[in-house]
Amino acid sequence: MARLAGVSQATVSLVLGNKPQAATISEETRRKVMDAARTLGYVPDPAARSLAGAGNDLLGVFSFTATFPTDVQHSYYPFLVGVEQEAAARGFDLVLFTGSSAHGATPGPEALSRVRLADGCLFLGRHAPARELRRLVADGFPVVHLGRRDELDGLAWVGADYAPASREVVQHLVALGHRRIVLVREDDEAPATADRERGFLAGLEEAGLPLEGAVFRTAAPDGDLTPERLRAWRAEGVTAFVAEETDTGAAWRALRAAVAAAGLDCPRELSLALLGDPPPDLAGEPVPTGFAIPRTRLGAAAVRLLAALVAGEDADEPLVPCAFRPGATAGPAPEAVRDLATT
Repeated sequence: MARLAGVSQATVSLVLGNKPQAATISEETRRKVMDAARTLGYVPDPAARSLAGAGNDLLGVFSFTATFPTDVQHSYYPFLVGVEQEAAARGFDLVLFTGSSAHGATPGPEALSRVRLADGCLFLGRHAPARELRRLVADGFPVVHLGRRDELDGLAWVGADYAPASREVVQHLVALGHRRIVLVREDDEAPATADRERGFLAGLEEAGLPLEGAVFRTAAPDGDLTPERLRAWRAEGVTAFVAEETDTGAAWRALRAAVAAAGLDCPRELSLALLGDPPPDLAGEPVPTGFAIPRTRLGAAAVRLLAALVAGEDADEPLVPCAFRPGATAGPAPEAVRDLATT
């Protein structure tokens, strides 16, 4: 190519690499190089550009779910819609890294090292390998996690504002006359779970309701949320249950199943609320009271933040608010209904 353009190889490298030093090259020389490139059918090699320190206009997307979410009914699909729309608007192509999908295994160092082929990478998933993410951050590789991860110093993230949304759900239940409310959550320390619990407890405290026994942690919702336990709670005066949304939807599924097995009518005898969206396969059931997670907006916000990091800019994205959803699974507390009937 250098011979065809009548210039040095260094000049070709500067022009095709769009490097800052190319600003000193004349327009005529630049035109000769580009004409020679078109004649020879030259196409830049993204991997070579990456190794040379040039940007490829490629953003990676890596999911820590067992199967990469390509099904339109998958709860992660709206995230990807927002990611794709914002990336296209900003002139980026996407690379989907699927190393986490192999046999459902936890991705190792090799899987995560491949993301360096992109200019930066967006990670999705509740349980991500902290050590590998920390190494990418330490190396200065642009990384954004979709979801709050305060335990990783220096890791950029975008997230939903779960605390005030959870408090609003409690306020709604209190307004319906519920005075004993229990939150069912997974037995882990995921930041999203902690945010929901914090907002839930703030709602109870604001209403002057008891906090003791108001949170039930379980690592096995199917086994722990039995009809017998539900009836026992009901006998103690609990009239409403709130579950958190997770990747599996296990808490909500188990709670719904226990209510049905106990023969309790929802919402006439017992109210339920969900801090998030129901699993897609339960879409045919009554819409749960709770809030909706702005997945598409979160995906777009994550791309904006990642693009800024790739450009070397200081940037931050505010927490994205969640919209309250009245739903059909919460009604007046049975005690409140009886009190009204006797007045």
